[in-house]
Amino acid sequence: MAKTEPRSLYGQVVAITGAARGIGKATARALARQGARVGIGDLDAEVARKTAAELGGNVEAFELNVCDRTSFARFLEDVERALGPVDVLVNNAGIMPLGPFDEEDDATTLRQIDINVIGVMTGCKLVVPKMKQRGRGHIVNMASMAGRAGYANAVTYCTTKFAVVGLSEALRAELRGTGIELSVVCPGVVNTELGSGLNETRAVKVVEPEDVADAIVEALRTDRFDVFVPPLAGHLWRAAHVIPRSAAEAVSRALKADQVLANPDESVRAGYEARAAASDPGVEERAAQVDPAPPAGEKVTS
Repeated sequence: MAKTEPRSLYGQVVAITGAARGIGKATARALARQGARVGIGDLDAEVARKTAAELGGNVEAFELNVCDRTSFARFLEDVERALGPVDVLVNNAGIMPLGPFDEEDDATTLRQIDINVIGVMTGCKLVVPKMKQRGRGHIVNMASMAGRAGYANAVTYCTTKFAVVGLSEALRAELRGTGIELSVVCPGVVNTELGSGLNETRAVKVVEPEDVADAIVEALRTDRFDVFVPPLAGHLWRAAHVIPRSAAEAVSRALKADQVLANPDESVRAGYEARAAASDPGVEERAAQVDPAPPAGEKVTS
């Protein structure tokens, strides 16, 4: 059977969320080098504009709050108006606050669900109808190895990334035959602000955002669904699922892979954690409306 030639991305219109920094920025650069026209959206519009200016003429910047459906719709409309119909959506925006689950406040929980899950679902819902009409398109959802295995000190983050993997698998099945392709990207620890202060172990090596960007470009050119960065992470994940859970967990502990998100350097992460805490305007007010659970041992009366 003849090998399919990788497709060209020249002239493709790509919208990337959360692309002022990190993986999003690296992906915008990599795609622009392929000749794609790229619209980057970010809550920090000023930094997004600086990034677009740095990356050059094929990249345009727009303000975007992925937690606000109106803002997301406007972003996609602005990209289409400036660059043309969106061929590819990269749902990259995400946050990763770390800490013990039982000490996490409701606002932090809601913020991660809003950005990491609802934002991705909203993006998919908004682009699918037009892609269906054109009979083509590609959606790239940024998950994580934390969406394939649970890690201490990041319970909610893992929950959201498992959701992104499940969303991608189910939506891929639903869209089969429409011409719309999907990819779900699962990096390990990446050398970005989000990944700062984490633990590198024998099993978990830090990769560069450019490595993730190159993997996304390859996935778009070859229609690959499962994208692991580095590829070894995918091999290890698959191997872990053919041996008993107890054995897989023992290996993980021996390699200290289970400690990668535990006990991060909080001084290094302080700036990122503060910025992440401001990434979902208004969430504190919504969280305050949630009735707190009664103290342990206190009876609940109706």
